[in-house]
Amino acid sequence: MDFYDRTGKMALGSRLRRLSEQMTEQAAAIYDLYQVDLHPKWFPVFYSLSPSEEKSITDIAREIGHTHPSVSQIVREMSAKGYIVEKKGEMDGRKNFVLLSPAGEQVREKMQAQLDDVTSVIEKAMKETHHDLWKAIAEWEFLLEQKSLLRRVQEEKKVRESQEVQIIDYTPEYQPVFRQLNEEWITKYFRMEESDYKALDHPQEYIIDKGGHIYMALYKGEPLGTCAIIPMDDGGFELAKMAVSPRAQGLGIGYLVGKACIEKARALGAPRVYLESNTTLKPAINLYYKLGFRKAAGPPSPYERCNIQMELVF
Repeated sequence: MDFYDRTGKMALGSRLRRLSEQMTEQAAAIYDLYQVDLHPKWFPVFYSLSPSEEKSITDIAREIGHTHPSVSQIVREMSAKGYIVEKKGEMDGRKNFVLLSPAGEQVREKMQAQLDDVTSVIEKAMKETHHDLWKAIAEWEFLLEQKSLLRRVQEEKKVRESQEVQIIDYTPEYQPVFRQLNEEWITKYFRMEESDYKALDHPQEYIIDKGGHIYMALYKGEPLGTCAIIPMDDGGFELAKMAVSPRAQGLGIGYLVGKACIEKARALGAPRVYLESNTTLKPAINLYYKLGFRKAAGPPSPYERCNIQMELVF
């Protein structure tokens, strides 16, 4: 066990596999003890068919939580052993069903004592432990059904990496990258327009000197994201020029720079923050909703690509 103590929780899957292999090996010996000729891996399918009713492969797979190919393979092996027979469906002749053969029924009757003894032993073993393994497994199955281990790790990775993101104020030295980041995504989906060139080529004049603000997002010191707020006639601000390098996707940079802009607008006493976007940019729209924006009606946009307007009211 020293190996697993050293590897820690990273080896959870390996440790469970080791336990499973131990249980399977001992289960095979138990079948031999009761002179029951059944492979341990067949048991879930066998038990599913024990009520002597016919079922489809799909029905069995759904009931025992195995994949369709896995159940198909077990059924073939059990059929070769003579424990299962196949038949066509009465209502739909194209659908195959399986059920226990007379030989399979005999095995079911023979192993009843084995089932009783094993159940009793497992219950006694659980009383000797501090933790109920059966309940723990059920809890883990429920947790992973709600959110997979992969998804949980992806979120943890994002949190860790986002801690290395630094949000700073724009300075003139960042003008080339400010333009590059925005031009990169605009030209990928649309085309650069006159208003784009004005703001991206002269951000000091068209954004900052008018009372706006620009933030840059640095990841490990490299500028990989940006966002701006531009004053509006009603005292609010427009959230604009949000862009994140494709190399930085998944770090939460869009959320961080967007949140920084929103907090700046709030600090400046703005009644709302407004934005324009396009519904084809689904990740961006989802981000805006996450930041608190909701669909709104606004004045005609100077951008051809705009087909949705949103606002966040303070």
